[in-house]
Amino acid sequence: MGNYIIRRLLIAVPSLLGISVVLFCVLALAPGDPFEELATNPNVPAEVRMALRQKFGLDDPVFVRYFHWLGAMAQGDWGFSFVSRIDVDKLILQRLPVTLFVIGSSQILALLIAIPVGVYAATRPYSIFDQIANTLAFIGFSLPTFFTGLLFILLFSIKLDWLPMVYRSDVAATGWKWYWEHLRQAIMPICVLGFFQAASMTRYVRSAVLDVIRLDYVTTARAKGLGEKKVIVKHVVRNALIPVVTLVALQMPAIFGGAIVTEQIFRIPGIGSLLISSILANDTPVIMAVTFVFACLVVFFNLIADVLYGWLDPRITYR
Repeated sequence: MGNYIIRRLLIAVPSLLGISVVLFCVLALAPGDPFEELATNPNVPAEVRMALRQKFGLDDPVFVRYFHWLGAMAQGDWGFSFVSRIDVDKLILQRLPVTLFVIGSSQILALLIAIPVGVYAATRPYSIFDQIANTLAFIGFSLPTFFTGLLFILLFSIKLDWLPMVYRSDVAATGWKWYWEHLRQAIMPICVLGFFQAASMTRYVRSAVLDVIRLDYVTTARAKGLGEKKVIVKHVVRNALIPVVTLVALQMPAIFGGAIVTEQIFRIPGIGSLLISSILANDTPVIMAVTFVFACLVVFFNLIADVLYGWLDPRITYR
């Protein structure tokens, strides 16, 4: 497996280089200037503006700037934020854990809902439970996250006053109370993302289980006298999860996109809100670094999906 992972990582390098080229060219061709505020500020002398532009290479050709950026990235220098006045890598490391916590928790919640509901609905097709589950699933992935986020705020924050509507990183508490306050703030964004993903996953789990449960080896397992629960868990669910793993891996870009919207709604100090604020401020180094981090995370989760295939299906070998 180790050789397979190394091979996949080497294959991912050209993909990430291609992504970086496209991102850098798009940002270079976009209108606006990171030093636009300095250009309109009469207190900043012209020679200072020229020195800063020369220092950051903003007047160089695009391909020269790209290779400078790539060389700096290879050495661990992600650039300097023109707005926050700190290094980009420090800025991202401050925001990334919150985003990964929200996205990871929402995916766990989605799987905890989708797998049992989808399996139970598939074992009892066209029953009352199956019809209710399908109806809720259709409603769930038809509603965008910004709409359900606003509904959650209106209900749980304004109407019931149970949960805070704005995520605050400076919680004035210590010990377990500090963890509890952070958990209370994260409940709504996690549920918004988790319910949205669970709605689509439930349909896929149900469809995958229905396809597997009719196969001959499942009938043979029942004929050998195995209990229905053991047949479903050991012979059906494990093989039915293969397309679900593929779905989760392919949906990672959409999940990160939904996280950006959700972070804006609940004012979460994550990497998504950092990207939006950087776009509005035309902070090019931060935009480039954040989008590149998103691309790396998507490639990483696809690698995890490939590794899980071999665990779920012994017929798949790592070569």
